Amino acid sequence: MTTTGTTDRMTRLLALIPYLTARPGGVRVQEAARDFGVTERQLRGDLELLWMCGLPGHGPGDLIDLSFEGDRVHVTFTAGMVRPLRLTTDEAVALVVALKTLLELPGLAEREAVSRALAKVSAAAGHAAEVTPVAVSVDAREETLAVVREALESKRALHLNYYVPSRDERTERTVDPMRLLLVDGRWYLEAWCRRVEGVRLFRLDRVDDVVVLDEPAAPPPEAHGRDVEGGVYQPEPGSPVVRLRLARGARWVAEYYPVDSATPVDDPPGGLAVTVRTADLAWARRLVASLGGNALVDEPAGLADRIAADARAALARYGVEAPAESAG
Repeated sequence: MTTTGTTDRMTRLLALIPYLTARPGGVRVQEAARDFGVTERQLRGDLELLWMCGLPGHGPGDLIDLSFEGDRVHVTFTAGMVRPLRLTTDEAVALVVALKTLLELPGLAEREAVSRALAKVSAAAGHAAEVTPVAVSVDAREETLAVVREALESKRALHLNYYVPSRDERTERTVDPMRLLLVDGRWYLEAWCRRVEGVRLFRLDRVDDVVVLDEPAAPPPEAHGRDVEGGVYQPEPGSPVVRLRLARGARWVAEYYPVDSATPVDDPPGGLAVTVRTADLAWARRLVASLGGNALVDEPAGLADRIAADARAALARYGVEAPAESAG
């Protein structure tokens, strides 16, 4: 499994303070970079970021402090990062429930580590951890995740039934899994798609059905992982820009579809102005039409005209005359 650079960096930042504290005489930046598997430049960037982290208040006595002597660095103030964690009763119970829920997930790769963490928290919490058994319902996304992990571990191909929102279409395809990505809280499968003969990202909550095939996964040599540091959705250069104003009831569009920007607006009241890039303007026509009066097209002007023509044609088929356009 591979996560985004942001997730990796957060893990590294949390580990840096205890790492430096265990070396009171300091450590060479080159050595620390090697231990964490990053470049010296990346590690220096992490250390500079740590200077801005610490306790609420963010005053001089609240932030982590580091000292550099030549090419060596050591921590002079940890801001409590090495202080033993003390949980309240409610926090301990919530953590126990979360860990027990996690153990119920099919295909959990880190089951042993989760079990050890649960045992430690339960022992520390004492009677507070003796909560009523929790009924866990695992949704389809977790089941899909388990199947995809199985295929990756066994290096087998997959057959997917996949929904493509940009075309409002359900497709079937055979793919060769390459890796799992966790981006912005959503799971994606990166795989070589035999149907389009290219590397594609498949969002797991859009997979309707998935089956591990009895044949090996064989991505071709030209199949390379995508750099997702800039986000999952990376439109082709020159893709048309569509600007929409969404009413309150259509704000969900910004959460479901990849948008370049989203800004609250007062017209319509409680609305949201979003910018979307798509090479398929027909998809944008269908999206706006499906939203009825909950979306207005600001750009491109030609798209708004075509949507209006589609609406007039639909009314005509029902024998209804379209209202006359107001002057000005």
